[in-house]
Amino acid sequence: MHSKPPTRTRRRVLLRTTALTAVVALLAAGCASETVQRGYLPGHPGGEVTNQTERITDLWVGSWIAALIVGVITWSLILWCVAAYRKRRDDHQLPVQTRYHMPLEIMYTAVPVMMVLVLFYYTDRDMSAIRELSDDGDEVKIQVIGKQWSWDFNYLDDGVWDTGQHLLDPGSQGDAEALDGAPGTSDQLPTLYLPVGERVEFTVDSRDVIHSFWIPAFLYKIDMIPGRANTFEVTPTTEGTFAGKCAELCGEFHSGMLFNVKVVDRAEYDAHIEELRAAGQTGELGLDLSRDQYHRVDSATEGAEH
Repeated sequence: MHSKPPTRTRRRVLLRTTALTAVVALLAAGCASETVQRGYLPGHPGGEVTNQTERITDLWVGSWIAALIVGVITWSLILWCVAAYRKRRDDHQLPVQTRYHMPLEIMYTAVPVMMVLVLFYYTDRDMSAIRELSDDGDEVKIQVIGKQWSWDFNYLDDGVWDTGQHLLDPGSQGDAEALDGAPGTSDQLPTLYLPVGERVEFTVDSRDVIHSFWIPAFLYKIDMIPGRANTFEVTPTTEGTFAGKCAELCGEFHSGMLFNVKVVDRAEYDAHIEELRAAGQTGELGLDLSRDQYHRVDSATEGAEH
């Protein structure tokens, strides 16, 4: 004599409970804050920060929604099996001992494979669009050089450069040092200027070890590998000040390898370029320079003065 099957009433109760849980989850997601709707990704109250952030956010949130749906179905099936096939008081028989169930095992294999393929398709589609480079020559070209433990910026179209040094104590930076009150920025860091609404082509290089160029608000980072130049394009769409950092552990002072990003209008961008030119910072900084080049220059200058 086998175990008694679950009654239809219990099945209806379980199905209704599952449906109610799904409805509550969807309503909660619809009423959630903007931060929750973005999947807790960095954002900006003024809208999307670049022309790519909406695409990246949609891919991220869509992946989480798909994972949540799979989770709800899985949890519901587990709870249903626990309730439907639990041992009854008047049931003293062992359940049917099934060694295998071929259709079920095929489903266990086919469904995860299909899920991975769907996720791969959308990820590849969006990453290909993000990494696509235009060739119309209408972009602003900037070279970013990572070094232990700071950044050099070459504004290639204008023939000027800027440079920075790392913070010895990043934890000492507070609101007083922040640029425009933006978290993670500091007036002691190098600042990368970008024109709003214009396509920027970045070429990123490393002078010593592997670094990673990351602007969290842009939702994109790219590795900087010695001897290999990587490129990508992005169009900043929102003016503001943002934090940038290295996302690859690169040595003792990795935590101080920070920089600021200011997205400004064309007039302010041109004014900054002229400031660099007036300071004599013309030409380009190369990859053969040492990370402590400006310490040596400062020491030589002080020795000449004395």
